[in-house]
Amino acid sequence: MKEGYVPQDQRKKILLITDDIRLPSGVGNVGKDIVLNTAHRYNWVNLGGALKHPDQGKRFDLSQDVNKEMEIEDSQVVVYPSSGYGDPVLLRNLLSIEKPDAIFLITDPRYFTWLFQIENEIRTKIPIVYLNIWVDYPAPAYNKEFYESCDALLGISKQTVNINKLVLRDKAESKIIDYVPHGINTKYYFPVNKDDQQLVDFKKHLFGGRDIEFALLFNSRNIRRKQIPDTMLAWKYFIDQLPQEKADKCTLVLHTQPVDEHGTDLIAIRDYIFGPDSQAITFSSNRLPVNMMNLLYNSCDAQILLTSNEGWGLSLTEALIVGNPIIANVTGGMQDQMRFVDDKGNWFTPNADIPSNHTGRFKKHGKWAFPVYPSNRSLVGSVPTPYIWDDRCRAEDAAERIMEVYNMSKEEREEAGLAGREWALGNESGFTAKVMGERVIKNMEELFNTWQPRERFSFINANDYSPDVVNHKLLY
Repeated sequence: MKEGYVPQDQRKKILLITDDIRLPSGVGNVGKDIVLNTAHRYNWVNLGGALKHPDQGKRFDLSQDVNKEMEIEDSQVVVYPSSGYGDPVLLRNLLSIEKPDAIFLITDPRYFTWLFQIENEIRTKIPIVYLNIWVDYPAPAYNKEFYESCDALLGISKQTVNINKLVLRDKAESKIIDYVPHGINTKYYFPVNKDDQQLVDFKKHLFGGRDIEFALLFNSRNIRRKQIPDTMLAWKYFIDQLPQEKADKCTLVLHTQPVDEHGTDLIAIRDYIFGPDSQAITFSSNRLPVNMMNLLYNSCDAQILLTSNEGWGLSLTEALIVGNPIIANVTGGMQDQMRFVDDKGNWFTPNADIPSNHTGRFKKHGKWAFPVYPSNRSLVGSVPTPYIWDDRCRAEDAAERIMEVYNMSKEEREEAGLAGREWALGNESGFTAKVMGERVIKNMEELFNTWQPRERFSFINANDYSPDVVNHKLLY
Protein backbone atom coordinates (compact mmCIF):
# COMPACT_ATOMS: atom_id res chain seq x y z
CA MET A 1 0.00 0.00 0.00
CA LYS A 2 1.35 3.42 -0.97
CA GLU A 3 2.50 5.75 1.78
CA GLY A 4 -0.25 8.22 2.62
CA TYR A 5 -2.97 6.01 1.14
CA VAL A 6 -6.56 7.02 1.88
CA PRO A 7 -9.51 4.74 1.01
CA GLN A 8 -11.52 5.99 -1.96
CA ASP A 9 -14.66 6.78 0.03
CA GLN A 10 -12.65 8.91 2.50
CA ARG A 11 -10.69 10.95 -0.03
CA LYS A 12 -11.08 14.58 -0.94
CA LYS A 13 -12.09 15.15 -4.56
CA ILE A 14 -10.26 17.71 -6.68
CA LEU A 15 -11.46 19.26 -9.93
CA LEU A 16 -8.43 19.74 -12.20
CA ILE A 17 -8.93 22.32 -14.96
CA THR A 18 -6.18 22.15 -17.55
CA ASP A 19 -5.49 20.30 -20.81
CA ASP A 20 -7.05 16.86 -21.22
CA ILE A 21 -4.62 14.63 -19.30
CA ARG A 22 -4.93 11.98 -22.02
CA LEU A 23 -3.29 14.32 -24.53
CA PRO A 24 0.49 14.81 -24.96
CA SER A 25 0.69 18.57 -24.35
CA GLY A 26 3.13 20.04 -21.84
CA VAL A 27 0.56 21.06 -19.21
CA GLY A 28 -1.47 17.95 -19.99
CA ASN A 29 1.53 15.79 -19.12
CA VAL A 30 2.13 17.74 -15.92
CA GLY A 31 -1.52 17.37 -14.93
CA LYS A 32 -1.42 13.67 -15.71
CA ASP A 33 1.69 13.10 -13.59
CA ILE A 34 0.16 14.99 -10.67
CA VAL A 35 -3.00 12.87 -10.90
CA LEU A 36 -1.06 9.60 -11.19
CA ASN A 37 1.17 10.37 -8.23
CA THR A 38 -1.65 11.50 -5.96
CA ALA A 39 -4.44 9.11 -7.02
CA HIS A 40 -3.92 7.07 -3.83
CA ARG A 41 -4.71 10.19 -1.82
CA TYR A 42 -7.33 12.12 -3.80
CA ASN A 43 -10.12 11.44 -6.27
CA TRP A 44 -9.72 13.50 -9.44
CA VAL A 45 -12.06 15.04 -12.01
CA ASN A 46 -10.34 16.58 -15.05
CA LEU A 47 -12.12 19.25 -17.04
CA GLY A 48 -9.83 18.53 -19.96
CA GLY A 49 -9.37 21.27 -22.51
CA ALA A 50 -8.31 21.03 -26.14
CA LEU A 51 -8.81 23.08 -29.28
CA LYS A 52 -12.11 21.93 -30.86
CA HIS A 53 -12.13 18.81 -28.70
CA PRO A 54 -13.68 15.90 -30.65
CA ASP A 55 -14.90 14.28 -27.41
CA GLN A 56 -16.67 17.33 -25.99
CA GLY A 57 -19.82 16.39 -24.08
CA LYS A 58 -18.56 12.92 -23.14
CA ARG A 59 -17.26 11.51 -19.85
CA PHE A 60 -14.38 9.05 -19.57
CA ASP A 61 -13.48 6.96 -16.54
CA LEU A 62 -9.70 6.41 -16.41
CA SER A 63 -9.68 4.68 -13.02
CA GLN A 64 -8.68 1.24 -14.27
CA ASP A 65 -5.86 2.66 -16.39
CA VAL A 66 -4.58 4.62 -13.39
CA ASN A 67 -4.82 1.53 -11.18
CA LYS A 68 -2.70 -0.43 -13.63
CA GLU A 69 -0.15 2.35 -14.12
CA MET A 70 0.31 3.10 -10.43
CA GLU A 71 -0.32 -0.41 -9.03
CA ILE A 72 -3.24 0.61 -6.85
CA GLU A 73 -6.75 -0.81 -6.70
CA ASP A 74 -9.27 1.93 -6.07
CA SER A 75 -8.37 5.16 -7.86
CA GLN A 76 -11.17 7.41 -9.09
CA VAL A 77 -10.17 9.52 -12.08
CA VAL A 78 -12.63 10.84 -14.68
CA VAL A 79 -12.26 13.26 -17.59
CA TYR A 80 -14.83 15.65 -19.03
CA PRO A 81 -13.42 16.75 -22.41
CA SER A 82 -13.99 20.38 -23.34
CA SER A 83 -13.24 22.74 -26.23
CA GLY A 84 -11.32 25.26 -24.19
CA TYR A 85 -11.25 25.29 -20.41
CA GLY A 86 -14.96 25.73 -19.79
CA ASP A 87 -17.24 28.57 -18.78
CA PRO A 88 -19.35 29.49 -15.73
CA VAL A 89 -22.31 27.35 -16.82
CA LEU A 90 -20.21 24.23 -17.38
CA LEU A 91 -18.31 24.79 -14.14
CA ARG A 92 -21.48 25.21 -12.09
CA ASN A 93 -22.86 22.00 -13.58
CA LEU A 94 -19.69 20.10 -12.73
CA LEU A 95 -19.64 21.47 -9.19
CA SER A 96 -23.23 20.31 -8.76
CA ILE A 97 -22.63 16.84 -10.25
CA GLU A 98 -19.16 15.98 -8.93
CA LYS A 99 -19.15 18.04 -5.69
CA PRO A 100 -15.37 18.53 -5.54
CA ASP A 101 -13.58 19.73 -2.42
CA ALA A 102 -11.19 22.01 -4.33
CA ILE A 103 -10.41 23.38 -7.79
CA PHE A 104 -6.87 22.97 -9.14
CA LEU A 105 -5.80 25.12 -12.11
CA ILE A 106 -2.83 24.75 -14.47
CA THR A 107 -1.92 27.07 -17.40
CA ASP A 108 -1.86 30.79 -18.25
CA PRO A 109 -4.18 32.84 -16.01
CA ARG A 110 -5.82 34.62 -18.96
CA TYR A 111 -7.54 31.34 -19.87
CA PHE A 112 -9.26 31.45 -16.47
CA THR A 113 -10.42 35.07 -16.42
CA TRP A 114 -14.04 33.88 -16.48
CA LEU A 115 -13.39 31.66 -13.45
CA PHE A 116 -11.61 34.35 -11.43
CA GLN A 117 -14.56 36.66 -12.09
CA ILE A 118 -16.82 34.28 -10.10
CA GLU A 119 -14.27 33.40 -7.40
CA ASN A 120 -16.43 35.06 -4.74
CA GLU A 121 -19.12 32.49 -5.53
CA ILE A 122 -16.73 29.50 -5.67
CA ARG A 123 -14.61 30.26 -2.61
CA THR A 124 -17.57 30.47 -0.25
CA LYS A 125 -17.73 26.68 -0.71
CA ILE A 126 -14.34 25.34 -1.87
CA PRO A 127 -10.78 26.70 -2.30
CA ILE A 128 -8.97 27.44 -5.55
CA VAL A 129 -5.40 26.20 -6.06
CA TYR A 130 -3.27 27.48 -8.92
CA LEU A 131 -0.12 25.72 -10.14
CA ASN A 132 1.22 28.83 -11.82
CA ILE A 133 4.20 30.18 -13.67
CA TRP A 134 5.34 33.57 -14.95
CA VAL A 135 8.12 33.95 -17.42
CA ASP A 136 9.80 37.23 -16.52
CA TYR A 137 9.84 40.53 -14.65
CA PRO A 138 8.89 43.30 -13.99
CA ALA A 139 6.58 41.63 -11.47
CA PRO A 140 3.19 41.63 -13.25
CA ALA A 141 0.79 43.79 -11.23
CA TYR A 142 -1.73 43.04 -13.99
CA ASN A 143 -1.92 39.49 -12.58
CA LYS A 144 -2.75 40.71 -9.08
CA GLU A 145 -6.49 40.01 -9.27
CA PHE A 146 -5.77 36.50 -10.54
CA TYR A 147 -3.43 35.74 -7.64
CA GLU A 148 -5.82 37.29 -5.11
CA SER A 149 -8.56 34.96 -6.37
CA CYS A 150 -6.64 31.87 -5.24
CA ASP A 151 -6.14 30.29 -1.83
CA ALA A 152 -2.90 28.49 -2.74
CA LEU A 153 -0.30 29.49 -5.32
CA LEU A 154 2.14 26.73 -6.21
CA GLY A 155 5.00 28.27 -8.18
CA ILE A 156 6.63 26.09 -10.82
CA SER A 157 9.83 28.18 -10.72
CA LYS A 158 11.62 30.01 -7.92
CA GLN A 159 11.08 33.16 -9.94
CA THR A 160 7.32 32.55 -9.96
CA VAL A 161 7.23 32.14 -6.17
CA ASN A 162 9.03 35.47 -5.83
CA ILE A 163 6.67 37.12 -8.33
CA ASN A 164 3.59 35.83 -6.47
CA LYS A 165 4.88 37.41 -3.25
CA LEU A 166 5.94 40.69 -4.89
CA VAL A 167 2.61 41.15 -6.65
CA LEU A 168 0.46 40.22 -3.64
CA ARG A 169 2.51 42.29 -1.17
CA ASP A 170 0.94 42.02 2.32
CA LYS A 171 -1.87 39.81 0.99
CA ALA A 172 0.68 37.05 0.41
CA GLU A 173 0.54 36.30 4.14
CA SER A 174 -2.99 34.91 3.81
CA LYS A 175 -2.06 32.52 0.98
CA ILE A 176 -0.20 29.23 0.76
CA ILE A 177 2.71 29.97 -1.58
CA ASP A 178 5.23 27.22 -2.26
CA TYR A 179 7.76 25.96 -4.81
CA VAL A 180 6.45 22.97 -6.81
CA PRO A 181 8.66 22.56 -9.91
CA HIS A 182 7.86 20.28 -12.81
CA GLY A 183 8.72 16.62 -12.31
CA ILE A 184 9.54 13.98 -14.92
CA ASN A 185 8.34 10.38 -14.84
CA THR A 186 11.57 8.40 -14.47
CA LYS A 187 9.79 5.27 -15.65
CA TYR A 188 9.82 6.71 -19.16
CA TYR A 189 12.89 8.98 -19.23
CA PHE A 190 16.28 7.45 -18.41
CA PRO A 191 19.73 6.83 -19.95
CA VAL A 192 19.84 4.03 -22.54
CA ASN A 193 22.92 1.94 -23.24
CA LYS A 194 24.49 3.17 -26.48
CA ASP A 195 24.59 -0.42 -27.82
CA ASP A 196 20.88 -0.98 -27.22
CA GLN A 197 19.43 -2.21 -30.51
CA GLN A 198 16.33 -0.04 -30.26
CA LEU A 199 18.52 3.03 -29.84
CA VAL A 200 20.82 1.97 -32.68
CA ASP A 201 17.84 1.50 -35.01
CA PHE A 202 16.26 4.79 -33.91
CA LYS A 203 19.47 6.74 -34.57
CA LYS A 204 19.86 5.08 -37.96
CA HIS A 205 16.36 6.24 -38.91
CA LEU A 206 16.76 9.72 -37.37
CA PHE A 207 20.08 10.47 -39.06
CA GLY A 208 19.34 8.64 -42.31
CA GLY A 209 22.20 6.23 -41.79
CA ARG A 210 24.77 9.02 -41.52
CA ASP A 211 27.77 8.73 -39.20
CA ILE A 212 26.97 11.50 -36.70
CA GLU A 213 29.57 12.25 -34.04
CA PHE A 214 27.82 15.22 -32.40
CA ALA A 215 24.08 15.91 -32.33
CA LEU A 216 22.43 18.85 -30.57
CA LEU A 217 18.70 18.64 -29.82
CA PHE A 218 16.05 21.37 -29.78
CA ASN A 219 12.66 20.10 -28.59
CA SER A 220 9.88 22.67 -28.25
CA ARG A 221 7.21 24.52 -30.19
CA ASN A 222 7.93 26.63 -33.26
CA ILE A 223 6.84 29.94 -31.75
CA ARG A 224 8.61 33.27 -31.79
CA ARG A 225 9.90 33.41 -28.21
CA LYS A 226 11.67 30.05 -28.60
CA GLN A 227 14.24 31.81 -30.81
CA ILE A 228 14.74 28.87 -33.17
CA PRO A 229 16.23 31.06 -35.92
CA ASP A 230 18.87 32.28 -33.46
CA THR A 231 19.53 28.66 -32.50
CA MET A 232 20.06 27.77 -36.16
CA LEU A 233 22.29 30.81 -36.61
CA ALA A 234 24.38 29.77 -33.58
CA TRP A 235 24.70 26.31 -35.13
CA LYS A 236 25.90 27.88 -38.39
CA TYR A 237 28.53 29.94 -36.53
CA PHE A 238 29.62 26.76 -34.76
CA ILE A 239 30.00 24.41 -37.72
CA ASP A 240 31.73 27.11 -39.80
CA GLN A 241 34.61 26.89 -37.33
CA LEU A 242 35.08 23.15 -37.97
CA PRO A 243 36.96 21.39 -40.76
CA GLN A 244 34.47 20.22 -43.37
CA GLU A 245 34.96 16.54 -42.56
CA LYS A 246 34.10 17.28 -38.91
CA ALA A 247 31.18 19.58 -39.75
CA ASP A 248 29.66 16.84 -41.91
CA LYS A 249 29.40 14.65 -38.82
CA CYS A 250 27.44 17.22 -36.79
CA THR A 251 23.72 17.92 -36.92
CA LEU A 252 21.16 20.08 -35.11
CA VAL A 253 17.97 18.08 -34.52
CA LEU A 254 14.86 20.28 -34.54
CA HIS A 255 11.98 18.33 -32.99
CA THR A 256 9.25 20.82 -33.80
CA GLN A 257 6.84 21.91 -36.52
CA PRO A 258 9.01 23.00 -39.49
CA VAL A 259 6.46 25.69 -40.41
CA ASP A 260 4.09 27.39 -37.96
CA GLU A 261 2.22 30.69 -38.21
CA HIS A 262 3.07 31.39 -34.56
CA GLY A 263 6.75 31.01 -35.35
CA THR A 264 8.35 30.96 -38.78
CA ASP A 265 9.32 28.84 -41.78
CA LEU A 266 12.33 26.90 -40.51
CA ILE A 267 12.79 25.11 -43.83
CA ALA A 268 13.25 28.47 -45.57
CA ILE A 269 15.83 29.45 -42.94
CA ARG A 270 17.62 26.12 -43.39
CA ASP A 271 17.69 26.54 -47.17
CA TYR A 272 18.94 30.15 -46.97
CA ILE A 273 21.62 29.79 -44.29
CA PHE A 274 22.86 26.25 -44.89
CA GLY A 275 21.66 25.45 -48.42
CA PRO A 276 18.70 23.26 -49.41
CA ASP A 277 20.83 20.11 -49.59
CA SER A 278 22.54 20.64 -46.24
CA GLN A 279 22.33 17.92 -43.62
CA ALA A 280 23.47 20.27 -40.86
CA ILE A 281 19.80 20.45 -39.80
CA THR A 282 17.75 17.32 -39.10
CA PHE A 283 14.00 17.84 -38.85
CA SER A 284 11.98 15.58 -36.55
CA SER A 285 8.41 16.78 -37.00
CA ASN A 286 6.24 13.78 -36.09
CA ARG A 287 4.71 13.45 -32.63
CA LEU A 288 6.48 10.61 -30.86
CA PRO A 289 5.25 8.35 -28.05
CA VAL A 290 7.09 8.74 -24.79
CA ASN A 291 9.35 5.70 -25.30
CA MET A 292 10.56 7.15 -28.59
CA MET A 293 11.01 10.58 -27.04
CA ASN A 294 13.38 8.93 -24.58
CA LEU A 295 15.27 7.44 -27.53
CA LEU A 296 15.38 10.87 -29.19
CA TYR A 297 17.07 12.42 -26.15
CA ASN A 298 19.44 9.46 -25.91
CA SER A 299 20.34 9.90 -29.59
CA CYS A 300 21.72 13.38 -28.96
CA ASP A 301 24.69 14.71 -27.02
CA ALA A 302 23.12 17.82 -25.48
CA GLN A 303 19.94 19.91 -25.37
CA ILE A 304 19.67 23.58 -26.36
CA LEU A 305 16.97 26.13 -25.51
CA LEU A 306 17.56 29.85 -26.16
CA THR A 307 14.02 31.06 -25.39
CA SER A 308 13.82 34.78 -24.60
CA ASN A 309 10.84 34.22 -22.24
CA GLU A 310 10.66 30.78 -20.63
CA GLY A 311 8.72 29.94 -17.50
CA TRP A 312 10.40 26.57 -17.04
CA GLY A 313 11.65 24.71 -20.13
CA LEU A 314 10.38 21.16 -19.72
CA SER A 315 12.66 19.77 -22.44
CA LEU A 316 15.66 20.77 -20.32
CA THR A 317 14.30 18.75 -17.40
CA GLU A 318 13.72 15.74 -19.64
CA ALA A 319 17.28 16.07 -20.94
CA LEU A 320 18.65 16.22 -17.38
CA ILE A 321 16.75 13.09 -16.35
CA VAL A 322 18.13 11.31 -19.43
CA GLY A 323 21.64 12.48 -18.52
CA ASN A 324 22.38 15.14 -21.14
CA PRO A 325 24.14 18.49 -20.62
CA ILE A 326 22.00 21.57 -21.30
CA ILE A 327 22.78 24.80 -23.16
CA ALA A 328 20.24 27.46 -22.22
CA ASN A 329 19.54 31.16 -22.14
CA VAL A 330 19.62 32.48 -18.57
CA THR A 331 16.02 33.53 -18.04
CA GLY A 332 12.92 32.41 -16.13
CA GLY A 333 12.76 28.90 -14.75
CA MET A 334 15.64 27.68 -16.89
CA GLN A 335 17.86 29.29 -14.24
CA ASP A 336 16.60 26.81 -11.65
CA GLN A 337 17.78 23.91 -13.78
CA MET A 338 21.28 25.35 -14.16
CA ARG A 339 21.62 25.60 -10.36
CA PHE A 340 23.33 28.96 -10.02
CA VAL A 341 25.12 29.52 -6.71
CA ASP A 342 24.69 32.83 -4.89
CA ASP A 343 27.38 34.72 -2.94
CA LYS A 344 26.51 32.73 0.20
CA GLY A 345 27.11 29.40 -1.50
CA ASN A 346 23.41 28.51 -1.81
CA TRP A 347 21.25 27.58 -4.77
CA PHE A 348 20.15 31.00 -6.02
CA THR A 349 16.67 32.08 -4.92
CA PRO A 350 15.30 35.34 -6.43
CA ASN A 351 14.31 38.22 -4.16
CA ALA A 352 13.31 41.88 -4.49
CA ASP A 353 16.95 43.02 -4.63
CA ILE A 354 18.12 40.38 -7.12
CA PRO A 355 14.98 39.15 -8.91
CA SER A 356 16.86 37.18 -11.56
CA ASN A 357 20.32 36.06 -12.58
CA HIS A 358 19.78 37.06 -16.21
CA THR A 359 22.29 39.87 -15.63
CA GLY A 360 24.99 37.25 -15.02
CA ARG A 361 25.66 38.35 -11.47
CA PHE A 362 26.31 34.76 -10.38
CA LYS A 363 28.57 32.69 -12.61
CA LYS A 364 28.95 29.47 -10.64
CA HIS A 365 26.53 26.73 -11.68
CA GLY A 366 26.09 22.98 -12.11
CA LYS A 367 28.69 21.25 -14.28
CA TRP A 368 25.91 19.98 -16.55
CA ALA A 369 24.87 23.54 -17.48
CA PHE A 370 26.29 25.74 -20.21
CA PRO A 371 24.53 29.08 -19.71
CA VAL A 372 24.18 31.78 -22.35
CA TYR A 373 23.69 35.13 -20.64
CA PRO A 374 21.31 37.60 -22.34
CA SER A 375 23.05 40.48 -24.06
CA ASN A 376 20.06 42.79 -23.56
CA ARG A 377 16.68 43.14 -21.93
CA SER A 378 13.92 44.72 -23.95
CA LEU A 379 10.67 45.83 -22.33
CA VAL A 380 7.86 44.55 -24.55
CA GLY A 381 4.18 43.83 -24.03
CA SER A 382 0.65 43.56 -25.30
CA VAL A 383 -2.70 44.94 -24.17
CA PRO A 384 -3.43 42.08 -21.71
CA THR A 385 0.23 41.90 -20.59
CA PRO A 386 1.44 45.51 -20.91
CA TYR A 387 5.04 44.99 -19.85
CA ILE A 388 7.49 42.11 -19.66
CA TRP A 389 11.20 41.80 -20.25
CA ASP A 390 12.39 39.96 -23.32
CA ASP A 391 15.80 38.46 -22.51
CA ARG A 392 17.72 38.07 -25.76
CA CYS A 393 21.05 36.31 -26.05
CA ARG A 394 23.50 36.57 -28.93
CA ALA A 395 23.82 33.68 -31.38
CA GLU A 396 27.59 34.22 -31.24
CA ASP A 397 27.59 33.58 -27.48
CA ALA A 398 25.48 30.45 -27.93
CA ALA A 399 27.90 29.21 -30.58
CA GLU A 400 30.74 29.50 -28.06
CA ARG A 401 28.85 27.31 -25.59
CA ILE A 402 28.10 24.75 -28.31
CA MET A 403 31.79 24.64 -29.13
CA GLU A 404 32.60 24.19 -25.46
CA VAL A 405 30.33 21.13 -25.27
CA TYR A 406 31.64 19.81 -28.59
CA ASN A 407 35.26 20.03 -27.44
CA MET A 408 34.55 17.79 -24.46
CA SER A 409 35.22 14.11 -24.90
CA LYS A 410 32.19 11.81 -24.94
CA GLU A 411 33.27 10.63 -21.48
CA GLU A 412 33.38 14.20 -20.17
CA ARG A 413 29.95 14.98 -21.64
CA GLU A 414 28.54 11.83 -20.11
CA GLU A 415 30.04 12.69 -16.72
CA ALA A 416 28.56 16.20 -16.84
CA GLY A 417 25.17 14.92 -17.95
CA LEU A 418 25.02 12.22 -15.29
CA ALA A 419 25.92 14.82 -12.64
CA GLY A 420 22.86 16.76 -13.79
CA ARG A 421 20.73 13.63 -13.64
CA GLU A 422 21.91 12.82 -10.11
CA TRP A 423 21.08 16.35 -8.96
CA ALA A 424 17.69 16.38 -10.72
CA LEU A 425 16.78 13.10 -9.01
CA GLY A 426 18.07 14.27 -5.62
CA ASN A 427 16.31 15.80 -2.64
CA GLU A 428 17.38 19.39 -3.28
CA SER A 429 15.75 19.75 -6.69
CA GLY A 430 13.37 16.80 -6.83
CA PHE A 431 12.55 17.21 -10.53
CA THR A 432 10.64 13.93 -10.64
CA ALA A 433 6.94 13.20 -10.98
CA LYS A 434 6.98 11.34 -7.66
CA VAL A 435 8.38 14.31 -5.73
CA MET A 436 6.07 16.71 -7.57
CA GLY A 437 3.14 14.60 -6.36
CA GLU A 438 4.47 14.62 -2.80
CA ARG A 439 4.80 18.41 -2.88
CA VAL A 440 1.24 18.77 -4.17
CA ILE A 441 -0.03 16.49 -1.38
CA LYS A 442 1.85 18.49 1.27
CA ASN A 443 0.29 21.75 0.14
CA MET A 444 -3.19 20.33 -0.41
CA GLU A 445 -3.21 18.85 3.09
CA GLU A 446 -2.14 22.17 4.57
CA LEU A 447 -4.88 23.88 2.59
CA PHE A 448 -7.60 21.42 3.61
CA ASN A 449 -6.54 21.69 7.25
CA THR A 450 -6.47 25.49 7.39
CA TRP A 451 -8.84 26.82 4.74
CA GLN A 452 -11.66 29.09 5.78
CA PRO A 453 -14.53 29.81 3.35
CA ARG A 454 -14.58 33.26 1.83
CA GLU A 455 -17.22 35.67 3.10
CA ARG A 456 -20.12 36.11 0.72
CA PHE A 457 -19.58 39.86 0.62
CA SER A 458 -16.59 42.18 0.93
CA PHE A 459 -16.74 45.85 1.79
CA ILE A 460 -14.18 47.96 -0.03
CA ASN A 461 -13.42 51.58 0.75
CA ALA A 462 -13.21 53.08 -2.74
CA ASN A 463 -11.28 56.06 -1.33
CA ASP A 464 -8.60 53.81 0.15
CA TYR A 465 -6.70 53.14 -3.05
CA SER A 466 -3.11 53.47 -4.12
CA PRO A 467 -1.86 52.39 -7.54
CA ASP A 468 0.62 49.52 -7.81
CA VAL A 469 4.17 50.67 -8.40
CA VAL A 470 7.08 48.31 -9.02
CA ASN A 471 8.42 47.07 -5.67
CA HIS A 472 11.63 45.40 -6.74
CA LYS A 473 14.86 46.62 -8.29
CA LEU A 474 14.94 47.20 -12.02
CA LEU A 475 18.73 47.56 -12.11
CA TYR A 476 20.69 45.02 -10.12
